[in-house]
Amino acid sequence: MQQLHNKFVLITGASSGIGRACAEEFATYGCHLLLTGRRKERLDDLKAKILSKYSVEVHVFCFDVRKKDEVIAFSNQLIEKQITPDILINNAGLAVGRTKIQDGIFDDWERMIDTNVKGLLYITRCILPLMIEKNAGHIINIGSTAGHIIYPAGNVYNASKFAVKALNEAINLDLVDTNIRVCSIDPGAVETEFSLVRFKGNEEVAGQVYEGYQPLSPKDIAEIAVFVVSRPKHVNILSMVVYPTAQRSVYVHRKEA
Repeated sequence: MQQLHNKFVLITGASSGIGRACAEEFATYGCHLLLTGRRKERLDDLKAKILSKYSVEVHVFCFDVRKKDEVIAFSNQLIEKQITPDILINNAGLAVGRTKIQDGIFDDWERMIDTNVKGLLYITRCILPLMIEKNAGHIINIGSTAGHIIYPAGNVYNASKFAVKALNEAINLDLVDTNIRVCSIDPGAVETEFSLVRFKGNEEVAGQVYEGYQPLSPKDIAEIAVFVVSRPKHVNILSMVVYPTAQRSVYVHRKEA
């Protein structure tokens, strides 16, 4: 895929999971990387790993997408460096807790909404004008099947991912007079730190989420992201819903031990 060579790929939440896998996958095609996240040590480790294997540029930026001023400062750094991302992967996102509305924890709700919705908006608002100036680029929003169908006690997380689905469609409409393409990749169960974060470090409960079947891997989603952005320029894939074979809708077929 020669068309990806020397492209700049901006990935939020690149320190683990799907974000990290996207960084490694795009590097194999000669893409330069702009990696963001809150855990600098992990970002630095990823940078060192990629630079040891590929002849690409890797720039690390440590900040929180929930904080508007930090996002603006980051975009100003890109302007100063005269770097315009060719591909933006809005990957930063999380679920926190799994309780019914009447038992919900306000801080958990705010953390999900601030990261999954407002963080995506802040990054997109700051980066998109740079793409529009070049009239080129591709945005990938990492959504979720939780943005298509509600599951018990998913409530606010579901709502945040329904918002990502709506924003993905809205951004597409807002860019109809440009060459910039926008796609939402919406995975089902992917084995990452997602459940560990959701259940606040409870490894036993988090591990049960992936027992009895083969979930998707972060690399699966990274490969799909590469496929999406490497389509001919007249092809815009609006969204892709991706389940592991053992999962259909909210139902997972688990094999008995």
